[in-house]
Order: sequence, then C-alpha cells, then structure tokens
Amino acid sequence: MAEDYPISKIRDIGIIAHIDAGKTTVSERVLFYTGVSYKIGEVHEGEAVMDWMEQEQERGITITSAATTCFWTPTYVKGDKEQEYRINIIDTPGHVDFTVEVERSLRVLDGGVVVFDGVAGVEPQSETVWRQADKYKVPRICFVNKLDRMGANFEKSYNSILERLTPNAIPVTLPIGAEENFAGIINLLDMQAYYFEGEHGENVIKKAIPDDLKAEADKWRAKLVEKAAECDDESMNKYLEGKEISDPELKAAIRKGCLAYTLIPVFCGSALKNKAVQFMLDGVVDFLPSPLDVPPIKGLNPNTEETIELVADDKAPFTALAFKLQNDPFVGQLTYFRVYSGVLKPSSYVLNSTTGERERIGRILRMHANHREEVEEISAGGIGAIIGLKNTKTGDTLCDENRPVVLEAIEFPEPVVSLRIEPKTKADQEKLGLAIRRLAMEDPTFKVKSDPDTLETIISGMGELHLEVLVDRMRREFKVEANTGKPQVAYKETVKKTAEAEGKYIKQSGGRGQYGHVRLRIEALPRGTGFEFENEIKGGSVPQEFIPAIEKGVREALDRGVLSGHPLVDIRIALYDGSYHEVDSSEAAFKIAASMALQEVAKRASPIILEPIMKVEVVTPEKFLGDITGSLSSKRGRIENMSDRYNTKVIDAQVPLSEMFGYVTALRSMSEGRATYTMEFLRYDEVPQSVAALIIEGKK
Repeated sequence: MAEDYPISKIRDIGIIAHIDAGKTTVSERVLFYTGVSYKIGEVHEGEAVMDWMEQEQERGITITSAATTCFWTPTYVKGDKEQEYRINIIDTPGHVDFTVEVERSLRVLDGGVVVFDGVAGVEPQSETVWRQADKYKVPRICFVNKLDRMGANFEKSYNSILERLTPNAIPVTLPIGAEENFAGIINLLDMQAYYFEGEHGENVIKKAIPDDLKAEADKWRAKLVEKAAECDDESMNKYLEGKEISDPELKAAIRKGCLAYTLIPVFCGSALKNKAVQFMLDGVVDFLPSPLDVPPIKGLNPNTEETIELVADDKAPFTALAFKLQNDPFVGQLTYFRVYSGVLKPSSYVLNSTTGERERIGRILRMHANHREEVEEISAGGIGAIIGLKNTKTGDTLCDENRPVVLEAIEFPEPVVSLRIEPKTKADQEKLGLAIRRLAMEDPTFKVKSDPDTLETIISGMGELHLEVLVDRMRREFKVEANTGKPQVAYKETVKKTAEAEGKYIKQSGGRGQYGHVRLRIEALPRGTGFEFENEIKGGSVPQEFIPAIEKGVREALDRGVLSGHPLVDIRIALYDGSYHEVDSSEAAFKIAASMALQEVAKRASPIILEPIMKVEVVTPEKFLGDITGSLSSKRGRIENMSDRYNTKVIDAQVPLSEMFGYVTALRSMSEGRATYTMEFLRYDEVPQSVAALIIEGKK
C-alpha cells in the first residue's frame, strides 16, 4: 500500500488528445509493457481494455474516461525493483461531445500526456484539451504518434505544436525513418539509437546512431541542452562557460522546466506498431510531477472562510475530491475520488463539506477500467472509487470531520443541443425517470427539463453523438424503450439595451389579499457572463425579507425568454424600487411580481436571440474543395483559413450549429465519402433577423 510506494514515486496522469490520435492505443501499450495486460487489445477490433463500454467498442471511440493503475521501472534501470513507480492513468475521450470527461479528469491529475497524430499534427480538439490543461496548470509531455502512417512527418507535427500551442516544446526523441520505413528512435538524452524487436516491440535494442543521422541528432541535442539550461541556473552557468552538462544534470533541468511549464518534452513513436511507447513512459516518471511536486491545493474552511493549504502527506487529515460518478451494473453507484491529503479506509466516516452531510465509506476500490480491485486504503496522491455513497455528487469535497475544507468545484460547459424524449409504454415511464436521474448524476453536461406548455421531457447535451449515446445507454443499461424527436439547437436570448419596468401583483378576494410591487432595471453583460442580480434598495420601500423571493422570481422567469421562450442569459437585473403592504405583502406575491417585471423589462430592452457557433474543420481531397467551401458558405459559414495537410486540404470555418445537423451525409455525397469533419462549440452569437423570425415561429 502507501508505504510500498512513497508519494515521490507516484504519478497521476491523463492521456489526452484529439479524436483518432491514438490515445487508447497508447494506453493499451502502456498496460501491456507495465504488465497489467498479458495481451494487447486493439481499438479497431473492439477489444481495448480501456474502451470497455459496448458503445465504445461498436464505434471505436472513447466515450467515458477510464482509470487504471500500473507500475513502471524506467528502461535505463530495468530489473531494479527499487526504481519502480506507480502510475495512475486516466484515458480520456477525444470527441468534443464528451469534453466533460477531459475537464473533470484534468482537475484531479498532476500531469498529462498529449498525443498527436503524426500526419495531422495539431487538430481542433488538440487545442481544446491543451487549453483545458493550461486552465488547471497541468505539466505535460507530448507524444507524436502514428509515425508509421503514410504522410507522417515528425518535424511538421512538431512545428504545428510550436505554432498553435506553445513555443516551449522541444524534442527529446527523434524518429529513425518515416512512414513504412519508421524503424526506431534516437534518444537525445543519452545520444543512442533504439530499436524495438519481438512480437510486441517488448525487446528494446540499443545501438549507435546511424551515420547519416548523426549530424541531425547533434543539432537537436544542442537545441535541447540550450532549452534545458534556460530552466536551471546551475546548468545555465555551465552552458555559458562552455562546460559539458552531464546526462543526469540535463534530465534534472528538463524536469525543472517541465514542472514550471517553461519546457514541454516531445517524444515520438508508433503505438500501433509497438515502437517507443516505453520511452514515453520513461518521460512520465522522469519529467512529470509526483503529488509532492505540485503546489499545495488550496481550499476554504466553510465555517471561517479561512484558506487552507493541503499538502500531499499520508499523516495529514484526510481530504479528497469526488470527480466522477458511474453506475456499475454489479455494485451500484461508484464515486471516483482523488486523495489530496491523508488516508481513506473502509468503514470510516467522512464529511461531505460541500453539502454538510456525513457519509459512511463502504468498500474502496482501485479501478482497472471496468475491473475492480478491493483495497484496504487509498493514501495521498491516490485515485480510487467508493461504493455506495448516497449524497455525493461530482465536484463535492470529502474530508475529515475534524478539519472541514471545501475544494474549488469543477465548472462544466452548458449544453448546446436538445431533443424531446417520451417513453413508449406506461411501464417505461417510471424506468425513464430513473434512467434520466442516474445519467444526469453521472454527467453534469446532461440536463433535463420539462416543457411547461406541452409537458414533454426535453434532454440537452453537448452534441448529437452525446445524446445518441445517452439514449442508447437508457435502452441497454436501464431497459427503457423511448421515442425521441429531432435534435434541436439550444438557443438563448439576451438584450441589447438598458431598460426599466415594474411588476405589480395585487389580488383581493375577501380576507387577506396579495400585494407585491417591484421596479427592475435590465442591462446587457458581455457574452458568457451569465446572470447577475443586484439589490439597489437602501431604504425600506421593500423590506429585506422579501428580497430573496424577488431574486428567486427573477431567476425562475429567466428560463422563458420573451421572443422564443429560450432562456435569458448575459444580463444584470437591478432591483431599484418597489412598494409593499403591511398586511397583504408576502414572499409569493413578490416572487410573482418580480417574474412579471422581468418579462416586461426584457421586452423593452431590444431582446435578441443567440445561437451556438461551431468551430468546424473539414479535411478533403483538393478536387472537392470548391464544392465544400460553397456548401459551408451557404450554411452561413465563415471560412477562416485554408491549409495543406499531406495531400489534402484543410478548411477551418465557423458555422452556426443549426446548419450542421446531418452535415456528415451531405459531406459524404459531395466528396465520394473521402472528406471528414470535426466540430466543437466556439461561442454564442446574435441570430440574423431572418433566422430569428423562423425561430420565433417554431420553424427552426
């Protein structure tokens, strides 16, 4: 347990990338080389250990992040058990519809391996996951994969990292050969060539660098030494004095730079062809942080608001963050957690400081994808799962009852696509409600609401595929048969001007009446700000006890905008005046008055409809370029950039989501099935007047 692996020998890492860059194939090789798997599971055969869901195996993509633990002794000290490291790995999805899995995984990880396709280099989702890693200040290394593929070019892929992601990337290994001639790598740390023999590349053979690559290797070694020296004062002094920097000193300087985000080591290889994944694993233990190397996590004492720093120490009071819920058909609900300090043992009691409730810890598991290993404790830096927590959600903090602390919650993006769902039979009705509740607990980007006019259930998510997978899971896991409508865009409303209005609710019907009267001011906020409520009343025109009811009435009225019934966003509402009746005023009356006032003030402030704009990348053979750009322009798309990638053209565009439904079919027919596209949410923008009229009429 904890004493077998000191915290300095633990690595908590995520494998992140654009869809189809080969993340899961890399993970499968890691499991094989570390001895967790005795055979390699291939994604294209539906046998990958980390892609265990039926939907993942059928589609050949990762949908849910899978956690596992493995052990690695670096290749340069093989056989020395003292040098073994424990690596906790989370393999995350690459498809933008499942970005929530990347977001919550990065929140609890100390380091990341970013995988790139050796042909495509940096792709749209590569940029998204990179920004997510920047947001959580996660040190990372890069692995340029698929160098055996036709069109693979390490230098081109490396340059795309420099241009689009960071100028701090520097190769640590170089490829020997390219495409079908990719044979091995040059390790710039010890200036040796390595080849990978045996059925699965498990035999690492060291040789001298081929003569024709010696000059190139020397050039890149000099660049690596210079870049590393900038990260360490001692190495810099040696470098300036012209002295030799030893290999251990070079490694230490690279590690220092990697932990400070000033240097990103870049490795290369081919996971599918079993080449060089071992050196990427060496990079994980050599350069990525242990829980001791990351700055202490800060939390707040919920009672005193005082800041508490959590140090990775088994002897400190227990604190952990619940980052994922998962419904397991055999053991019920699993709560995944990351321990920041202390040790968690079964049958103990902890405080959920987010809700203030006490929870009893049942069994504790260490997960290997969907396989479970029961353990007696998980210590600082560990990742595990608890069976049977009743009141803990994603983002909640679990801690020692004697030292309450609340960690920063995880923020999730708003859904952009909705569809109507109804049970096929009366028997399905109850099962549908249970399935939706369970799935909504698991996935914070899955939202559910009821249409007040039609009483239909509307589910919302991050994209068509996201909702398709959720409906499929309802059918398979919860045995719910349901009818679904067509996907709809999650439009929103906002205002352009500042305006004022009042709302009066007066009712007399014998006995005590109802009286509520408020005056509200509305003003626009920048896109993405959300909603702000301000109470400007300083005197007693409205008693303080009614203010929360007024805010509640306003918030509830935000759900139905004044143009098309879509939610109102990016506005500030100020309560600046009103009046009350000593006998007849009540919270309910003020809540209704506030709701009426909001509807009125929004109508006066030039309301507009907002639509989600998507960042779209289309990769196509050149002969179809004209048709595809014309098609994107006809969809109100704006072409941002066109570039070359191997023997194809890449079109970067911004297109409204409402125009992209069913685009995959249109694209196939335009390009004889040879073009592909990816898209991700970019921002909300104002809808043109002609389109707004169709939305208001319910035709779009």
